[in-house]
Parts: sequence; structure tokens; C-alpha cells
Amino acid sequence: MGTKENCRNELRTAIRQLSDRCLYSASKWAAEQLVGIEQDPVKFTPSHTRFQRESSSIRRRFRTSEITSTPIAGVSYVPTPVLEEDNDAAESDFYLLAKSYFDCREYRRAAHMLRDQTSKKAVFLRCYGLYLAGEKRKEEEMIELEGPLGKSDALNRELVSLERELSTLRKNGSIDPFGLYLYGLVLKEKGSDNLARTVLVESVNSYPWNWNAWLELQFLCTTIELLNGLNLNNHWMKDFFLASAYQELRMHNESLAKYESLQGTFSFSNYIQAQIAKAQYSLREFEQVEVIFEELLINDPYRVEDMDMYSNVLYAKECFSALSYLAHRVFLTDKYRPESCCIIGNYYSLKGQHEKSVMYFRRALKLNKNYLSAWTLMGHEYVEMKNTPAAVDAYRRAVDINPCDYRAWYGLGQAYEMMGMPFYALHYFRKSVFLQPSDSRLWIAMAQCYETEQLRMLEDAIKCYRRAANCNDREAIALHQLAKLHSELGRLEEAAFYYKKDLDRMEDEEREGPNMVEALLFLATYCKAQKRFEEAEVYCTRLLDYTGPERETAKNLLRGMRIAQSGFPSMDVEHFPP
Repeated sequence: MGTKENCRNELRTAIRQLSDRCLYSASKWAAEQLVGIEQDPVKFTPSHTRFQRESSSIRRRFRTSEITSTPIAGVSYVPTPVLEEDNDAAESDFYLLAKSYFDCREYRRAAHMLRDQTSKKAVFLRCYGLYLAGEKRKEEEMIELEGPLGKSDALNRELVSLERELSTLRKNGSIDPFGLYLYGLVLKEKGSDNLARTVLVESVNSYPWNWNAWLELQFLCTTIELLNGLNLNNHWMKDFFLASAYQELRMHNESLAKYESLQGTFSFSNYIQAQIAKAQYSLREFEQVEVIFEELLINDPYRVEDMDMYSNVLYAKECFSALSYLAHRVFLTDKYRPESCCIIGNYYSLKGQHEKSVMYFRRALKLNKNYLSAWTLMGHEYVEMKNTPAAVDAYRRAVDINPCDYRAWYGLGQAYEMMGMPFYALHYFRKSVFLQPSDSRLWIAMAQCYETEQLRMLEDAIKCYRRAANCNDREAIALHQLAKLHSELGRLEEAAFYYKKDLDRMEDEEREGPNMVEALLFLATYCKAQKRFEEAEVYCTRLLDYTGPERETAKNLLRGMRIAQSGFPSMDVEHFPP
């Protein structure tokens, strides 16, 4: 049986097993990958393959090379386990009733109904029901007891008893992969990260199709050393996990390579396309990201997942009409989703209505208090409103949720810089640049911090600007600042080098402005002093096209060069002897 057929059969079985255990997000993910496998055109009519034909243009445009549908290198297939099912009809009836209660969000009622059932499947659903009942109560307490910006010490009170029961089941060997997943989740919530990693690895090795387990394991792999230390079985699901984990660890090129490899089998997966867009977004390839999201919306017009990232791209490019259309679209689709609220918040921010933007970001956080993007974006809005204390609180909540979010650290640096505290700002800028060393904006922010009156650490500023120039500085700030700093320090040769590079870049991009005038003036003066009169005349001639004081300066320089070249002494009074 071919690779695609193996994956298809495994996913079909897994979808039923996951749904039966109320792991609906994992079931949905598996179903999306099932549809993402290219169908045999002989067996399916055009109506069945319509979605796949529309998706193919993204794959053609962004794959670096054509990928065949052969099995992924080094992957062996773990046979689909025959999980224990209820043979007792009476017990199965109790399970069906409990599952109905669970689907109606009556978690304690579902757990109570299974209190006397002993099958692994029933034990998992009972424990999972108790866990979610505890989470539901925790959220209620957070609303009742929340402090500033929603801070609360509420806990899931079911964790202790669940840990005790699941630990005993694991020791006795009477726990299934789903029970191991839940045990790992409980351990993670209690802060036992090492044991949680071990348990989750056991779960995904014995049942690799539960995407929820992989996501929890990914959360616990905060370094590449921890990731490489995992003893995982070879399976195609491992490649999905590694691609996602690489992205979280900011290894974007490695992540892209994994996803492109997976496209050999999952040619039309919307999930993979969205993840490729995320990686491209992190690499600031906004044009490619925009094209991918446009085609995703054509294929899946009611999609809300990941669309907040698309709105960030439209915001950065100031595409007002496109952002307005997207905000209207998600509002009509599902306005009470955190992603929808963030998109609408971005729309109002671009309009300059920052108070209304904050209102929508707060609404997103009421729907999901751990929605990282909303905290960071709300911090940005408070910065725009000059409310720095509120901005600092929002950014701190973001780094509490994810200490690897460089945008929140960068925001903290900006806030402290606004408060005139450059040493604190520098500390946070260093954290952000450590997490995202390829972003020129972070290096520029740190360099500007070094330039402040309190620090005046110009050598360090120069080092930062050099790093920014090497990181594709799109705003063209670094080269100009390098030239100015070298000039200020009396290093005229280095200053001339950077002014020339900056001038060449402005000419390539057809940009005019004060920076070009400054570069032409410096180069004209420098070349004259070096007796490179022909070059100096070229720069001066260009300055004659301007109407400001630089025109008169250029005339004086040309006059001085002609006198110097003619051999006659200057007619200035100070040159005559007394």
C-alpha cells in the first residue's frame, strides 16, 4: 500500500477514535490533513477535487523544488493500534450517555455517570471531564477574583486528585495513550515539566495521531537541546511536530524545509499553507504571506484561524481597504472569536481610533485570557496613547504567557525608553534581539538606546547598526546612522564609505529627501578635501538641482575647487600678509 493510502487509512481511523473521546480539536486537525492528501483522480469526480485544484497554485508558487509523492525519507509507519472498545453493552450505554453530557459541557455530570465504569476509554473520559470541570471553575473564579488586567491566582482544584489517580494507573500499566496524554497535561499544569515530557513522549509514541498531545509536548520543548533529547518513534506525525517546534524555536528555514517535505503527501493541506505563511511572516516576507492568505480565503472563505496574522500583514503594509474587508468578513462569520476581535482591533488602530482598538483587544482577552497576540497588540495601542504604565502591564502579561515572544520584550523596551529609562530599555531590547537576531528593527532600537544622552555608548551603537545593515534593513536607517556616527567620531573615511552605500541604495530605490542631500554634501566636501575634484564636482552638480541652502554650499565648493585647480591663490583677506 502506498504512503498516501497508509496516511489516509490511519487518519480515518484516528478521527473516529479522537471524536469518540471528545478530543474534538485533535479530530478536526486530523480531518483537515485527511482532506489535504491528494485524491486519486480516477476514483473521484471533479466536485470532490475542486478544493484541491484551487489550492495547487499556492504549492506551485512557494515550493522551492517539485516534491514527489514518495514516502518521506527515514519514516517508518507505526501500525494503527486496536484500542480497547467497550464489549459490555450496558457499559457502552453508560458511555454514550456520559458523552452526550460531555458534549453539552456538563463535565461533572458526565464524570459522575462513569464513576463505576472500568474500561480505559471510560476512565479517560471521566478524568478528562473532571479536568475540564476544574478548568471551567477556574475561569469562573478568575472572572470573580481578577485583579488589574485580569490577573488572578485561581487554580484547577482537580489537578491533585487527577495526578494521584493517573500516576497509579501508569504504574500499574493500566493506562492507554489518551490517559497518558491527560496525565502529561496535568503534570504540565502543576509545573512538573520533566516528567510531563516523558509521559507525553510515551503517549505520542504509542498513539501518534493525537495532535493535542504533540502540541503539549511542543510547549515543553523550550530549547533545541530539549527537542533533540526526545526519544520519538519515526512516523510522519513526527515531521508535523518537528516543523511546528522549529517554528516556535525561531528556526524558520528548518521549519519551512519540513513543511515542504510534508507537501509531498499532504499536497493540499490548508494547515501546512498557513504554517508556511507563519514562517514567511517571521522572516518578514510580507508579499508572499499576503498571497498565501488570499488563496486560503478563496479555498476556505469562512476561515478565522490564523487570519489575525494576515491582518498584521495588512496593517504593516497599510492596506486599509483590504483590512476593512477582512474585518467585515470575520465579523459576519464569528465576531466572538479572539482572532476576529484582534482583526477588528487592528482595523480601528489603522484608522487611528486607539481607544476603540483597545476595547476589541480587551474583548479578545475576555474570550481567551492567554491569547498572546491580543496582549502584545494592546500594549502597542497603549504606547500610541502615551499610557506607558498600562502598556508595560500588557507587555508583561504577554511575556508571562510566552517568554519567547520577542515583540513583547521589544514593546517593554519602547515603553521604558518613552519613560526616559534607557538602562531598563536596553535590558529589554537585548532580550528581544536575542530571541529574534534577524530583525533589523530590534538592532536599530538598541542602537538608538545606546545613542541617548544618558548612555552615549557610540561604539556599541555602531556595532548594532552594523548588525541591522546586515539584516536587510528595509527602512534604510542603519546605513545613514552609521555614516553620521563615524562622521561625529572624526572617522571621515568610514563615514564616506557608509554615505556612499546609503546614496547608492537611495538611487536604486529612487528615494529623495534630506538624507540624500546630507550624503551628497558630505561626499562633496570629503572628496574635495581628498583632492578628488572630479568626484566632488559630480556631487556638487547634483546639489545644484536643489533650492535650499545646500545649493549655495555647492556653488562655494565648486568655486573653491576651480581656484585650487587653477593654481591662483585665494582672494580671501586672511591669506594676505600683514
